[in-house]
Amino acid sequence: MNNNLGILYAFLGGAIVGAGAALLFAPEKGADLRKRIVELLRSKGIICSESDVDELVEQLTRDLDD
Repeated sequence: MNNNLGILYAFLGGAIVGAGAALLFAPEKGADLRKRIVELLRSKGIICSESDVDELVEQLTRDLDD
């Protein structure tokens, strides 16, 4: 019985990790992702506009290309 419970916990843990990875790596339109980022930042009390996020993405892209 205890072994079955361990297997169940391992399965549930794997399912949670898999769901989190799927959300992080799922393809999403850039505009939708930027909108989600702005909403997340605002919920944390960080005020920024969508153009601020666009500039940040451009800067990060340039830095990654170098």
